[in-house]
Amino acid sequence: MAASEPESHRNTMRGVAKRILRNENAILIGIFAIIAIIMTVLSGGRTLSLGNVRNVILQSSTRGIASIGQLFVVLSAGIDISIGGMALVVGSLGAALMTEDLPRNLVGHPISLYSAIPIGLLFGIGWGTLNGGSVTRVSMPPLIVTLAMWQIATGVAFQITSGMPIMYMPPGLAFLGGGYIAGVPVASIVFIVVAVISYLVLNHTTYGRSLYAAGGNPSSAWLSGVDVKRVVFIAYAISGFLAGLAGLVTISRTMSASMLTAQGLEIDTIATVVIGGASLFGGRGTVPGVVVGALMLGVIDNGMNAMALQPAFQSMVKGGIIFAAVAVDAQRRR
Repeated sequence: MAASEPESHRNTMRGVAKRILRNENAILIGIFAIIAIIMTVLSGGRTLSLGNVRNVILQSSTRGIASIGQLFVVLSAGIDISIGGMALVVGSLGAALMTEDLPRNLVGHPISLYSAIPIGLLFGIGWGTLNGGSVTRVSMPPLIVTLAMWQIATGVAFQITSGMPIMYMPPGLAFLGGGYIAGVPVASIVFIVVAVISYLVLNHTTYGRSLYAAGGNPSSAWLSGVDVKRVVFIAYAISGFLAGLAGLVTISRTMSASMLTAQGLEIDTIATVVIGGASLFGGRGTVPGVVVGALMLGVIDNGMNAMALQPAFQSMVKGGIIFAAVAVDAQRRR
């Protein structure tokens, strides 16, 4: 009996180890820890400073909010290239409504942020529904639709800003992107709330199960009674809402809006979801994976900035990450 107890303990430990290795999020956390250590060593410890850690958390929060919207679309086997444009145009619209610079204000006088923020979010939802309607009702390819809408959004934002930064925001706006509650950044709290709600929607509602089914096998989902077009349409609307929210958080951090607002966000969101284990072929991905992916990309960005790497090299690294993640996913599906 005594001899069997160590063997039983070893078997239990092996079972626990196998379950951990089968959990993609656990593997992601391990990779994240390794990358953080590598970046700390390569940067000479500069990434461990309090300012750098705080910057990583804030950047990851804004990126993560938009990336969760991208996740909804990717789960439907689509893609949203317009996220950066939506964040830009919503941020520009919000700034143009709230600015105290009267010649730059769209309506000639500052609007309360409690009115401007909901207007911006509704605009983001509307933009997302245009994407969703084009994909589901007109049967246009998601890549082409969202690429075109990204260009249109950029043009609209240029008209709003006239190509110049919009400043003189109401002081209260700074709380959204730069405030703290009990020592925790408000932007991070917003990210956590979005992540928790999205997790509950995807894992504990009929809509979430339908979205996974529609992305994994739309024909089987339709035969099972799932309204595939409606499910996909809602996914694009959610993406528009969260892109708009990310744009508003961004302008609240800088207290200004310009054509550089949310620059590159569309690529960052794609990189985040694929790093987080989502499949660009649809039907697979998790909110915890996106959270870890956003933090991981934030650590990589911060580490490369600390090492003073050229922007061109940083772009190549991000592109390589996306390429490698998609290649691994394609091989795994085969």
